Amino acid sequence: MSKLQIQQRKIDAMLHQAIAMQQNGAYAEAEELYREILALRPKHFDATQLLGALALQAGRLDDGIELLKKAIAINGMQAPLHSNLAYAYNARRRFGEGLASADRALVLQPGFADALNNRGNALAGLDRPAEALAAFEKSIAVKPALAQAWNNRACVLRDLNRPDDAVASCDQAIALQSGYVEAWSNRANALSDLNRPLDARENYMKALELAPSFVDAWSNLGLTQIDLSEHEQALDSYDRALSLDPDLAEAHWNRALCLLQMGRFDEGWREYEWRWRRHRMAAAERNFAQPLWQGQFPLEGKTILLHAEQGLGDTLQFCRYAPLVAAMGAKVILEVPQELMRLLQSLEGVTHLVEQGQSLPSFDCHAPLLSLPLAFKTNADNIPATVPYLLADEAASKQWAERLDQHAGHALKVGLVWAGGKRPHVAELRKTDGRRSIALDMLAPFVDVPNVRFYSLQKGEAAQQLITNPEFVERITDYTDEFADFADTAAFVSNLDLVITVDTAVAHLAGALGRPVWIMNRFDTCWRWLLDRNDSPWYPSALLFRQPSLGDWDRVIAAVRDALDMRVSSE
Repeated sequence: MSKLQIQQRKIDAMLHQAIAMQQNGAYAEAEELYREILALRPKHFDATQLLGALALQAGRLDDGIELLKKAIAINGMQAPLHSNLAYAYNARRRFGEGLASADRALVLQPGFADALNNRGNALAGLDRPAEALAAFEKSIAVKPALAQAWNNRACVLRDLNRPDDAVASCDQAIALQSGYVEAWSNRANALSDLNRPLDARENYMKALELAPSFVDAWSNLGLTQIDLSEHEQALDSYDRALSLDPDLAEAHWNRALCLLQMGRFDEGWREYEWRWRRHRMAAAERNFAQPLWQGQFPLEGKTILLHAEQGLGDTLQFCRYAPLVAAMGAKVILEVPQELMRLLQSLEGVTHLVEQGQSLPSFDCHAPLLSLPLAFKTNADNIPATVPYLLADEAASKQWAERLDQHAGHALKVGLVWAGGKRPHVAELRKTDGRRSIALDMLAPFVDVPNVRFYSLQKGEAAQQLITNPEFVERITDYTDEFADFADTAAFVSNLDLVITVDTAVAHLAGALGRPVWIMNRFDTCWRWLLDRNDSPWYPSALLFRQPSLGDWDRVIAAVRDALDMRVSSE
């Protein structure tokens, strides 16, 4: 027997032994044998691809990717290799490469259920949920017992705002695999979407009973505990998640929101800086060569760029810090969305106002607006709440004053907003938008209060409700077609006696203008409105009407009706 034949027999025996070890969970020993084989024969296909699979099993995704690519270079005609590579790319959030690998697998083996499942995950990661759903359903059609496809299908059904169907899909996954931890957790997510927090909590606990170290379930359990007004318990859940994974950005983010809701600002602002590590926020982080300012060095003689980072309401709320920055001796450049450009020209302390997307002048350092509370060590006692800090255009305001006096006479002039903007492409924001918004017809109990003239301030899709509800047309006047931006809205609002709104940017506008504003607020309140109080330390002119339980708008509307009656009678 030749040396080559002897070596081949030795390699075959080692491979057989390594596979047996891998199947029996002796991963370290199996890996050692695979590496011995590759030392003898560097391009051994089976050892390379099995070592790659082993690396994936061990969670060493980058090693697995490199080994699978080497195996494909040796023999690229094996569909499972491309499918496994798609899985690894998806796990690394390299979804474009994951899709390409899944598609290569399907060229080699059309109807390959695992590859269809991995294709669906790649499409979901690329924010193409309808296509992802089609891929999962093809996978299930080929292999109905593939529990992972049922579970993944549930995730995209949530993205498509079909939570009832998502629960049913999780039920299928659990029927196939009763101990499927991710399916129990995803079922809880869908139940949370359905405003069923007690059921959601039960399902998270089931997932954690099966896998006490399942980090995502701990973090999401905290969100459901917020829905149940169990804030201390929520903090405990976030802490459990972070004890398992100290770098889990979502848990830090959720913990930050909870701390801020509770008024624990010192801890909350620090945790809030984790927002840039979230997948949804990472792309918005500004990586300038100039240093980030968080209060750690003097600003005297420096030029600082303050930049808006999130929604219009956030910008309206936190632009109040620009005068404080200027008072430290800095020249302030403020970058904001186009809709706020004209309005923010009235903001004190700003040297240069720049529209987002336009070129920036030179500057020495920068700060996102929502990092300024941290820089100024803001707590409940020192919130900069002097209003108004924004002013309406005097000429435009005067024109509206004349028109409204003619229209309303001596009646109380009240602006209305009943719905926030819609952000359907992000599940967490879609749920928030749904919870903070009201259908126009729900306002019927108070829009018939006598001696009040109501004016719509509603923009966006929800404004169409005024057109499709003829009974409200005579009660609510709509001039919003004349509002091109927030400066126009501000000129109008400055002439109103009161604004009644859900939690949206108009609430911040009215507060910043120092106008009386009543905020109809959801039970799982945004952190900025704190807990268990009907006033706001951010806006002295604000009054909050809170849901007493999740989804209970009826009692909010009734309370607004009573307060409005009292306001009219006191005029």
